[in-house]
Amino acid sequence: MSSLQASSFLFSSTCSCSTRTHAAISIPKLPRIPFSAPKNPLKPVEDLNLRDGFKGTILLENNNVANNTRLDQYEPIVSTTSTTATAKLYAILEAVGDRVEMHGNIGEQRDNWNKLLLNSINMITLTAATMAGVAAGGAAGAPLLALKLSSTLLFSAATGMLIIMNKIQPSQLAEEQRNATRLFKQLYSQIQNTLSLHDPTDTDVKDAMDRVLALDEAYPLPLLGKMIEKFPDKFEPAIWWPKSNKSHSRKHVKAQGKNGWSEDLEEEMRVVIEMIKRKDSEDYMRLGNLALKVNKILAVSGPLLTGIAAAGSAFVGHGSWAAIVAVTAGALASTVNTFEHGGQVGMVVEMYRNSAGFFTLLEESIESTIQEKDFEEREDGEMSEISVALKLGRSLSQLRDLARKSTSSHIDGSTIEEFASKLF
Repeated sequence: MSSLQASSFLFSSTCSCSTRTHAAISIPKLPRIPFSAPKNPLKPVEDLNLRDGFKGTILLENNNVANNTRLDQYEPIVSTTSTTATAKLYAILEAVGDRVEMHGNIGEQRDNWNKLLLNSINMITLTAATMAGVAAGGAAGAPLLALKLSSTLLFSAATGMLIIMNKIQPSQLAEEQRNATRLFKQLYSQIQNTLSLHDPTDTDVKDAMDRVLALDEAYPLPLLGKMIEKFPDKFEPAIWWPKSNKSHSRKHVKAQGKNGWSEDLEEEMRVVIEMIKRKDSEDYMRLGNLALKVNKILAVSGPLLTGIAAAGSAFVGHGSWAAIVAVTAGALASTVNTFEHGGQVGMVVEMYRNSAGFFTLLEESIESTIQEKDFEEREDGEMSEISVALKLGRSLSQLRDLARKSTSSHIDGSTIEEFASKLF
């Protein structure tokens, strides 16, 4: 009985504790608070330009930014003008790359012309001279006639081939194409730099187009009608740049003050220009005129000698003098031809023409830079000085020493024998 009372007591105690615990941890429910939506609907504001270059749509209420901002339909902002100029410049770049390939291939072809024609004409000339000598050695009748006729025909063929070869000057043609390949490669690199350094403009496109057309005119591909005159009355430097040579490239250093220019630097550039004109340009013009005169003499002498040999071989058998004339003239013609085309005198003329053009371009570029009154429109002074020094094969200190020496020689009344360029 006592045990039953104890059990009931424990059960009632447990129930009461459980009830109290449940009551202690229970959380009362919060009353519902009515929430009304705003009367004015959110108005989207379209085409809001963001700082990172995108467009988005932001929901605003009464021109105030709402708490829930929604950005969608991101589109990059692209300049139509810049995109068009970039596409045009890439098209020009592709055309320049194609021209590099064409001029390189044609240069190799014309160099082969020089070698093949030289060897062929020399073999024909020497064979004809040998036949004339054999005919004069005592042949008679039909053998004499055959040898005379063969010798005369071979000398005549050599004369015609020499006239054509001397007219086109294959060695000079090959050098023209080599120079064109180098200059187009240079232009290709400059266009690539423009595309990588900044967004191209219409001015960059026009400048690239003008330079491509100027190179096409300076180094034409076809022979008939457009070939450069190989024997002009006066030696002239090559011109492969547009008439307006003002550089449109962006400055490498932000213009501040005088953009890196000073009176001393301008005076240094003027002294360099004067020295280039007085020494380098004058020397290459003199050498170019000399090489052109030598080439003219050789170009006339070769066909003239083979023509004399052809006439002499026709009279072989009518006296010893005919054979002597034919053999001697043939040997001399072969020697002259070897000296002219084996020595590539035409290539030397073109090399001098190109070198004189290089110095003319350097003079014009420096003069146009100095004459520009607006310093911000000039190329950076330090960059310009480095560019001139590298083109002349000198360091900055050597270029400044050269300017000081030239100035001192003018003051003292002496002459300086040093040339401005150390490259060639």
